[in-house]
Amino acid sequence: MPENTITNRSHSPEDNRQIQFNIEIHNQVSAKYESRHGEIFNTIEQERLRRALSTAVKLIRTNSAPLTALDYGCGTGNLTSHLISAGIHTTSADVSDAFLNIIERNFAETGLSKTLKVNGTDLSNVKDACFDLVATYSVLHHVPDYLRIVAEMCRVLKPGGVIYIDHEVTESYFDRPKQYVDFLKKAKPRINFNRYLRLLLDVKGYVHILRRIINPRYKREGDIHVWPDDHIEWDKVEQVLNSQGFEIIHKQDYLLCKSIYKTDVYNEYKNVCADERVLIGRKS
Repeated sequence: MPENTITNRSHSPEDNRQIQFNIEIHNQVSAKYESRHGEIFNTIEQERLRRALSTAVKLIRTNSAPLTALDYGCGTGNLTSHLISAGIHTTSADVSDAFLNIIERNFAETGLSKTLKVNGTDLSNVKDACFDLVATYSVLHHVPDYLRIVAEMCRVLKPGGVIYIDHEVTESYFDRPKQYVDFLKKAKPRINFNRYLRLLLDVKGYVHILRRIINPRYKREGDIHVWPDDHIEWDKVEQVLNSQGFEIIHKQDYLLCKSIYKTDVYNEYKNVCADERVLIGRKS
C-alpha cells in the first residue's frame, strides 16, 4: 500500500478501550438493534439504500463471476440482506459475535453468506485484492482510526472493484442551515411520548444517563466521531481513496428519513436539505 501520512495515526490504549466498549454494547443490544434504529429500518431508507447499492454494483469492473462483497460492520445484516438478494457472495464482518450469530442464523441457508470476526483496527485477516465490492454503512464513526480502515478496505479490493461508504453525516448536519433547522422543527413531533415512555421503563438506561453526566461525550452505542470538532472528515476519506488509486464515481448527500419524522414534511424537504452522504469509488 502506498505511503499515506493521513493513515499513519498510532494505535492507543484509548482506541482499545473504545473498541472493547463497542463489542460489549453491541453484544448486549443485538437482539433489539433493529427496533432501536427506526432511522435505518424503515421503508423509505431501505429503498434508498437498495437503489444506491444497485448503483455501486453496476459500477464494478473486475470481470469476476460470481461477485464477492465484504460488508464491514455488518450489524444484523442491513447491507448483507440487499447484497445477498442481488445474488452476491457476501462476507459479513463485525467485532460483535452476537451480530455474527444473527447473520449466520438468518443467511446461512442462502449459500451466499460467510461471516468474519474483525478487530476494529485493520483487516489483517483478509488477503489483498480478494473482493469486488467493499461496503460499509453507519460504521466509520464507531471506528477509532476510521481512515486506516478505509485504507484497508482499499487494499482488499480487486482492481476495478468498488468501495461503498454510506450513512455518515455531512458538514450541513453540524452547520445547521436555516432550511435544515426549519425541516427539523416541522418534521419532529413536539412531544415524543413513545421515546419518553421507553426511557422511563429502561432501567439500564439510568446507568447510561449517569455515564453521560460524568462524561458529556459518552454515547450509549459507542459512537466516537459524532461531534462538531471530531467527526468524519469526508475530504480526508477522499484523500485516502485518491492515494490508493481510486476514482470517485458517485457522491450524493441525502436527507435521512427517521421513523419519527412526519412523512409529508420529509417529502417536502428531501430535495432541499441533507444531513448524510453516500460515496462510491472505484479502484484503478
